[in-house]
Amino acid sequence: MTAVQSSAEDRGGELARTPRRRAFPGRLSLLVVYVPLVVAVHLGLIVAGLLTTPLRLEDLLTFVALVACGAVCIEATRRLGMPAGVARDLLSAWWLPVALLLPPVYALLMPVPLQALLQFRVRRTLVYRRVLTASALGVAGACTSMVFHLVVSEPLAGPPIWLVDAYPGIPAAVGCAALFAVVNSALVAVAAHADNPEGRWRDVLWTRESLLLDVVELCVGILVAITSALTLGLLLLALPPVMLLQRSLMHQQLQAAARTDSKTGLLNAATWQREAGTELSRAQRTHDPLALLLIDIDHFKRVNDTHGHLVGDQVLIGVASTLCHQLRDYDVVGRFGGEEFVVLLPGTDTVEACRVAERLRGRVRRLAVPAEEGTVAVTVSVGVSLLRTHGEDLIELLASADLALYRAKSSGRDRVCLPALDGPEASSA
Repeated sequence: MTAVQSSAEDRGGELARTPRRRAFPGRLSLLVVYVPLVVAVHLGLIVAGLLTTPLRLEDLLTFVALVACGAVCIEATRRLGMPAGVARDLLSAWWLPVALLLPPVYALLMPVPLQALLQFRVRRTLVYRRVLTASALGVAGACTSMVFHLVVSEPLAGPPIWLVDAYPGIPAAVGCAALFAVVNSALVAVAAHADNPEGRWRDVLWTRESLLLDVVELCVGILVAITSALTLGLLLLALPPVMLLQRSLMHQQLQAAARTDSKTGLLNAATWQREAGTELSRAQRTHDPLALLLIDIDHFKRVNDTHGHLVGDQVLIGVASTLCHQLRDYDVVGRFGGEEFVVLLPGTDTVEACRVAERLRGRVRRLAVPAEEGTVAVTVSVGVSLLRTHGEDLIELLASADLALYRAKSSGRDRVCLPALDGPEASSA
């Protein structure tokens, strides 16, 4: 499962808590058209494939063997657990061989039982997302199969000459693996972007880490395809290493999930405190300046009460995304719970801290979250504290920033304040 699928499945994980009325008619109208269209294409190709593809015992045995391997990996995933946000499972190691070795109809059918197994045995998600994922994988697999079979007409017929001669079979396999990833990602990315139009296409499609993982998955899939082409019995040797690699990957994802807030993707409070403490110790050793921002969304309860929790969640996600895009890579950003965020700014003095806080406040004011009646706009209040000026440790800095935030709230909100009454202060525009 690609990172895009993870994005499509896990974004808006609170959708189960749907408000009294539908909050995003514009988004849903696009999804209502797009998802059935992709599913209809998938089902139509399955019907056409079943009517035109002759049934061969060797193809059927290969298909069943690869489905069984995928099912074993899914059961292993179930034992590890898969919380929301953890979705890399190396199943492409089994989908890709089906696309390369078997007629397109098998590639169309392969995701159906495995996605059903994921839904009922590992983690339930919104049905339309699971169905879209299966259809995208099926269509991508069918495209891959058709292209590869133009180069290697009968991959399983007789001795695997395409493996012995290597060219053009192996280069074609590599190219078709890339085609599989591109088509699948593109199909799911359209839905993911429709679900979150404010997101950047670059983030929806691939990040550096997800691209690296995709390459690993596709390489493993090609190796499994070669193994299956030689003899199905070798799958017994291929399965344990794939499961071990999957287990290692899942363990890393579980560790990452434990560090972040599931709704916004920012560091959770405990992780933020640890990383902020490390930066604070470094600043104390080097005598560098350091600033802390405490950010609170104004009248957030009113947003939830008026528009529903689903819109409120999108506001949180939008504010978190705005913070990340406006800060440096080494700034420490976290969600402190509720509608409160915290930012540590290494190497930042008073003037620069207020300038950054004011920029964040202004950017959030431009945020427009779609709702049933149009869009929702929010503002934030920001409290600023400085190392050595307002505190010597993290607790003192947080307390000072909280005092400054209280001043900002009591002064009318939508402003930046310092705790000292005579300190610089940037007010709302």
